[in-house]
Amino acid sequence: MKRIVAVSSSGGHWEQLMLLSGSFEGHDVTYLTTMAGLAERNSITDALLVPDCNRNTPFQTVVSAWKIFKIIARVRPQVIVTTGAAPGIIAIAIGRLFKAKTIWIESVANSEQLSMSGRIAGYLAHEQFTQWEHLARENGPKYVGAVL
Repeated sequence: MKRIVAVSSSGGHWEQLMLLSGSFEGHDVTYLTTMAGLAERNSITDALLVPDCNRNTPFQTVVSAWKIFKIIARVRPQVIVTTGAAPGIIAIAIGRLFKAKTIWIESVANSEQLSMSGRIAGYLAHEQFTQWEHLARENGPKYVGAVL
């Protein structure tokens, strides 16, 4: 059994993470998201909240990064999986400091190009996946199918 931190922002990012949640069965999973009540809709009662953030909210980004750091330092996950967005890439960066294997799954919504976080994930994540075959690259994101 592995300790997994599964991270996503609200909305489609969370929905895609939930589509992957069955693959986490048998593991000790800590969910992080950005919207109160969201996890409970999926019968997850112990999800942790972090502030939502993006490149236009630098103060919120620092606050979110600090909270994510404290959670990862406490949980010490072996694997971090994220479907984005900014809190996910922050979790990957911090997870690398704690020697966690990190997996970035680009949102299906990014059908034309990778998101900014997805481009950063190319440098930070151990594994990076796109849900669009035409966005896969030999040394970039891999395409192995879509979660939708």
